This record gives sequence, C-alpha cells and structure tokens, in this order.
Amino acid sequence: MEISLNKHSKNQASIKIKLIEADYQPKVDNKLKDYARKAVIRGFRPGKAPLSMVKNMYGTSLMVEEINTLLGESLNTYLKEQPFKVLGEPLPSEKESASIDWKTQREFEFEYSIGFVEAIKIELSSAIKGVRYSIKVDQKLIDETVDNLTSQYGESTNPELSEPGDFIYGDLNATSGDFSKTLSLDTTQLTKKLASKFMGIGKEAVVSFEAKEVKKEEWVAAFGLSEQEAKDQKSSFTFKVKNINRKAKASLNQKFFDKIFGPDQVNSVEAFQEKVMQTLEQNYDREAKVFTQEELKKVVLQAAALSLPDAFLKEWLLRANEGKVSIEDVEKEYPIYAKQLSWTLVANQIAKEHGLQAEHADVIEKTKEMIREQFASSGLGAQLEASMDMFVDNYLKGNEGQNYMNMMTSVQNEKVLTLVQEKIKMTEKKVTIDEFKELLEK
Repeated sequence: MEISLNKHSKNQASIKIKLIEADYQPKVDNKLKDYARKAVIRGFRPGKAPLSMVKNMYGTSLMVEEINTLLGESLNTYLKEQPFKVLGEPLPSEKESASIDWKTQREFEFEYSIGFVEAIKIELSSAIKGVRYSIKVDQKLIDETVDNLTSQYGESTNPELSEPGDFIYGDLNATSGDFSKTLSLDTTQLTKKLASKFMGIGKEAVVSFEAKEVKKEEWVAAFGLSEQEAKDQKSSFTFKVKNINRKAKASLNQKFFDKIFGPDQVNSVEAFQEKVMQTLEQNYDREAKVFTQEELKKVVLQAAALSLPDAFLKEWLLRANEGKVSIEDVEKEYPIYAKQLSWTLVANQIAKEHGLQAEHADVIEKTKEMIREQFASSGLGAQLEASMDMFVDNYLKGNEGQNYMNMMTSVQNEKVLTLVQEKIKMTEKKVTIDEFKELLEK
C-alpha cells in the first residue's frame, strides 16, 4: 500500500492511496474459505460446494468489502498521524470511483479530497483589546418601563366618546366597489390630521374620508389591511362606529404590585420602582454579557487569523446532506456555520493550552441557574428548589442527551471567555439602552 499527500493550498489537499493485490487478497481468500465452510448452495451438502464456485459467486463483493474496510482504516490512521486537524470527512473522488472495474482490476488507486487547518496559535495578551459593555438603567428607562406596565395591565373601558389613543371598532366601506371590512382602528397610528376626524365621536357615528388622505403604512398599521389591500384602495370611504375601546392605565396599588412581582414582594411605589430597576439591571446585565461575549469571539478569531477550507467545506456539507439541501441553501447558511466552526476550533485550542474543562458539577450548576431564570417571575421559590434535582435531571436527559452536551459546551465556552477577559486588555463601556440597540443592529 502506498499513501501520498498533495497540498493544493494552505488548507486543502488530496490523498492518493494505491493498493496492489497483496494488500487485500489474503484476507479476501480467508473470508472465501470461511464462506465455503458455511455456504448452503443448492445441489451441494452444507460446506461442500467447490471453493471456485463460492469465489465466482461471492469473490467480487468480498473484495469490494475488504478494500473499503482497508481504505477506511488506513485513511483514518494516516490522518491521525498528521500535524494538521482534518475538518469534515474525506471526500472520495466520484470520477475515479465510477471508472473502477471491480471484476478485472487487481491494482487500484483511490483519491480523496480533504480540508484542514494547521496548528492553531493564539497568544492571549494585552495586545488584544476587548470591550466589556454594561447598560445604564436611568430614571427615564424606569419611568418608561412603569408606564408600559401600567398600560399593559390596565383595565379596558368603552367610553361614550372617543379620545386620542382609543381603538375604534367599526365597519369600513368603500363608497364605490364592494370593498368592506369590520376592524378595530388604532388611532395612534393615524396622522394627526386624519386622527382628528375620529375624535369626539360615539357609537353609530359615520366618518367619511378619501383614500388619498391615508398613507399606505396607515392602511396596514392603523386599519390592519394587508399590503395588497392597502395598494388597491383608490376611492372614498365611510367608517361606521360600533364601539370605542379604551385601555385605562393601571393604578400603582398593591393589587398591581402583586400582579407584576408576585404576592407581597413589594408594598409601596418606591419599593416597586426599586424592584423594576433591579429587574431591568438583571435583564440588561444578561443581554450586555451575551453581547460582550459575542464581540470577544470576533476579537479572538481576528487575532487567531484562522483560515478555513471554504470550498471543501461547502462541498462536504452538500454531499453529507445530499437530497436535503441545495447549493443555494449551503451558500446562504455557510457564513453562520463557518463562524461557529471557527470559534469551536479556537476555543478548544485555548481550553487545551490552559487546562480548561467543563466538569459535571459545572453542568449541573449552570442548568440550575437556567431553570431559576426561567421561573424567576413565577413566585414558586421554595417549591422550585425542592424539585430542582428532578427538573435538572429531566432537562439534561432530554433530546437524547444532546441537552447535556450543549450545556457542557456552553460551560466550556464561558470558562474560555472568562480566561480571555483575564488575559487581554478589557475596556469598560457603559451605554444607554438606545445606544445598545444601535450596537445590536450593526
């Protein structure tokens, strides 16, 4: 057997394996003898059929089987001995496979394409710069949150006359044609001029207006029409009022406090605002932490300067999912796959160099934290902790054990990112919620 490697680029290569008859035939012969001892062939007693007949019947298939086994074992052993890391799986040359004559050939040459990365080197030092983000929770944000909560949990009323901010339920009819629709009109989505026509009116009132007075986005946002319906409106309209719906803001009282945070958690406006601030800080701390980690991954990957065999990996993904995905699907999803693969390779290397490992106890604790976060606003507290082991066990066994593996990966990632922040130069940056949203959109 002869195996040779030919590198086409810094991350792609071809491997050729040459076999002669002596490489595979002895094992084929042994299998044929074993078949002959056990074969039940019509016209012969069991195990008494001539070896030549058994060879004629099974020789080719046994040879193919033995060669494939030999190729797989030899290729795996060879690749494990190489200094680089192979990505995906070796891809056999389809052209050469199709041209083999298994019945007459005795010497074979097989070729495989591989994609790989050379040794990953990254030095974590102050030369690498990262940013740790945090979000300012100011009084403006607290007030906006309280205002949203009181609006969301307020009681609905049906006043006699409409006011700004009301929803007006009624029938919309075109004066020409047969367009008609019963809907709830959101007056907050109308221009000031058009909204004025719907103010101070009551049940049975009829409002007339022209299609040209309504912008396309108003047809969709305020009247709830589809994009096509909005495009088709050309005539004049009437809107007959059936009812007026108004949502009054909830009062800042004990009933409201209990509804938001659970029974007897807060008992005053001041305590409520303090609790809102704490909740906002916890939520935004989590969001800022996730954003910081994602930005750190970009910084570390840039420093690692990892180069993937993109063309090979796309071909491998296409072949590995043959019939399930198209070339267009692979092209579309590849950037996400490449980013995840790059980080996995670099993170594993950092973990290896610094002896970082996700332990079972770490996985258990992280799962508990996740479950506590999910039930944070349920008020179950003591009951949750009493059944925590059961919740953890059920979750980690779920999805055929994949949940456990995902949680282990998450734990190791956190350990790696914690180490990164200790080793590189980190700058603290506080941003407003609006600035943070702008960062997310970039």
